[in-house]
Amino acid sequence: MKTLRSRLILNTLIPLLVIIPVMGILITYLLETQVFLGNLTNELTRQAVLVADTASAYMEIWEDPVRAQAFVTRVSPRLTAKVMLLDPEGRLIVSSDPEDSFLIGQVFNVPDTELLSAKDIQAEITMEERKVTDIIVPVYSSRDLGLIGFVRLVNPLASIYERSQTLRQVMVFVLAGGLIIGLLLSWLLARDLERPIRQTTDAAYRLASGGNPQLLPEGGLEETRVLQRAFNTLVERLQTMETSRKRLLGNLVHELGRPLGALRSASQALLSGAGEDPQLRQELVQGMDDELVRLQGLLNELAHLHEQVLGSLDLEIRPVKVQPWIESLLPPWIRLAEDKHLSWQTDIHESTPLEANFDPDRIAQVLENLFSNAIRYTLSGGHISLKVLAKNEGWQVILQDDGPGIDTEEAERIFEPYQRGKASQRLPEGMGLGLTIARDLIQAHQGSLTFTSKPGKGSCFIVWLPLDTRLPLQL
Repeated sequence: MKTLRSRLILNTLIPLLVIIPVMGILITYLLETQVFLGNLTNELTRQAVLVADTASAYMEIWEDPVRAQAFVTRVSPRLTAKVMLLDPEGRLIVSSDPEDSFLIGQVFNVPDTELLSAKDIQAEITMEERKVTDIIVPVYSSRDLGLIGFVRLVNPLASIYERSQTLRQVMVFVLAGGLIIGLLLSWLLARDLERPIRQTTDAAYRLASGGNPQLLPEGGLEETRVLQRAFNTLVERLQTMETSRKRLLGNLVHELGRPLGALRSASQALLSGAGEDPQLRQELVQGMDDELVRLQGLLNELAHLHEQVLGSLDLEIRPVKVQPWIESLLPPWIRLAEDKHLSWQTDIHESTPLEANFDPDRIAQVLENLFSNAIRYTLSGGHISLKVLAKNEGWQVILQDDGPGIDTEEAERIFEPYQRGKASQRLPEGMGLGLTIARDLIQAHQGSLTFTSKPGKGSCFIVWLPLDTRLPLQL
């Protein structure tokens, strides 16, 4: 009984094993006592009253045993019971049963007629130990001579008990059939309930053993659908992680291969004598340094990814003068924008707080990522605007560009790791971690990073930070 199916079958059978036999016994008892016996008693009472009414018109049968026997012999074939005539003292006069001849003259208990009259009862009905129904009806003379005797009808209950025995046998067969049908139905129901659970369990084992994760069809009861839905969510998450892992490996190969190839080419050029030309040597060394800077940026992204996996992100929160700090970040990015023939507009609103508590290095990483994306994806001749102002007990940075924008489909996944939009896919740089890292850093400061975008009309990224980041969140 350790399986779910056996427990479900047992839970169904136990009530059946208790309730059905009890109901069968109760129904049998009620049929025997309230239906069969009641109907028989009523019928015998009716017959006894009818015989008594008939006998009251024949005074001679109470005076002459021969005539009494003739009367009993004449009426007994029409009755279902044995007929006895008793005198007023209860002595047996005649009986329709020849075997009762030795009882002639014997005194039987007779009812108190005054008590019957007081209770307005026509007959006395008794059940004796021999299980016979005894009906005694007083007979009064039609000539107002008072009580002249009693009519007694005695009916053995053999027919009733024969019918009761048949009823019990039928009831046993019905109950047994009901139990068998109940067992079959409970087995079918338990199997149907167990099947999706077993399918989910088998799929989980296959998944744990390295098998190909497959989605389960959702069906059945609400509870099993919830279980299947949870498993499918897990499978989808694993498939997403596997896709992300493959994308990460591909991006790593690409991002590492390009600077390493450039470094190798530069080093081979230097080994081949290019170092003898001072200008060429300077260009090669500068190019090598630029590639090393790119590798350092890649390493920083991977380090953040590692921190995210570990579930911790250390922040160095300290008071920072907001406007001077913002202004110190902008010059290299403004120059980069000008080199690409982009116009840059900066507006630090007078409502901007003088000071706020945050990690300047981490927030600089966020803003520089946004600056880099805006410059990278905005076409030559485009415009970028930066606005800083106070907002909702904090401060806000709004970066607007008129680049290609982001499709609605891409917008839903823009903050997911390794996700790069169609516009970004045309540019080879980047692993698709920048916005994910930016969002994580902002959330660690209890802030928010949101954006609005329309394809072909540019994007607007909004960073909001509280004035005081006291307890950094654990990612």
